[in-house]
Amino acid sequence: MLIRVLILSIWLALSACASSQQRPTSTADSRVDVQLVDDEAVAALAILETELARRPVTEAQWNRLYGAEGYVRLRQRESYMKRDFTDADFKAFLESDTLIRRTEALRKTLSGIQRVDVSNAAAQALSYLPRNARIVAHLYPEIKPKTNSFVFSLDTIPGIFLYVDPLQSQAEFQNTLTHELHHIGLNSACGTAHDSSLEEPLRTLVVRMGGFGEGLAMLAAAGSADRNAHYESDSATRNRWNRDVANHEANLRLLERFFLDVVEGRVTSPDSVNTLAGTFYGEQGPWYTVGWKMAVVIEKTFGREKLIGVMCDPRALLKLYNDAVPAWNAKYGERLPLWSERLIQELSR
Repeated sequence: MLIRVLILSIWLALSACASSQQRPTSTADSRVDVQLVDDEAVAALAILETELARRPVTEAQWNRLYGAEGYVRLRQRESYMKRDFTDADFKAFLESDTLIRRTEALRKTLSGIQRVDVSNAAAQALSYLPRNARIVAHLYPEIKPKTNSFVFSLDTIPGIFLYVDPLQSQAEFQNTLTHELHHIGLNSACGTAHDSSLEEPLRTLVVRMGGFGEGLAMLAAAGSADRNAHYESDSATRNRWNRDVANHEANLRLLERFFLDVVEGRVTSPDSVNTLAGTFYGEQGPWYTVGWKMAVVIEKTFGREKLIGVMCDPRALLKLYNDAVPAWNAKYGERLPLWSERLIQELSR
């Protein structure tokens, strides 16, 4: 029995080393350099395979997981977000019977991600980006407790963390991938430099208004202003999105009150601005829905190039949306709200 356990452990270790490596995904566009780094998912899956076979997981297997680039960067991100993240908690997650029973499904899903061709998703993202945009990233498939996917970078190559979800369709996966690739491309085109002409906390506010990038990425992932942003999702997800978009005026006013509180001096510290800005994300909150609606109105009124031209400056985005609304309302019979002139003037000074 001991010999069989040792043989299995050695085979799993060799399999992990052979299949887990940094390698480029398929794409011919010189503006795109996406490296697949699957070491966290491969190490986690090897542990699940061992547990499913009712074999003891070795210390070497746990250490391989804890040392994986995808695991280390995930831990950095959770620490940055001030969320609890410990090896012990992650170990308990991988030892749960519910997850172990999903091993085969996770294996098949990871295998599909390992064969990903990012060409179509990258091309679609780039079609909604300035011409100087580049998409350089590490793609981390992650077997993890939280079911979200996101982009994270701390002075390193940006990481796209994709939750390994057996229930996600191919269309949903492509949508998620395009969304995250758009974030990286937009950041490359616009940079992270702050407007030095602005005093705090207005400077931080303008930076955090970059949250509208979530809505821009929703449009890019859909691929058209004439398509529902959740066209590929199940009916429940699509209905929730439609309800939230229908509350456009209320959500716009929520954001406007936040912006005015900053420009009129009721919110006075950058930390407060950051905290308040974080409340508008949610599952897909106002940064998503208002950003998407503004982008759709601008593209269908003035064209995609005009929209791309204001993506790097949220102040210009708000003003161009205001300029587009009268024509939109006349054409579609809506009564979309405008951002207040007071806000536009204060942000433009």
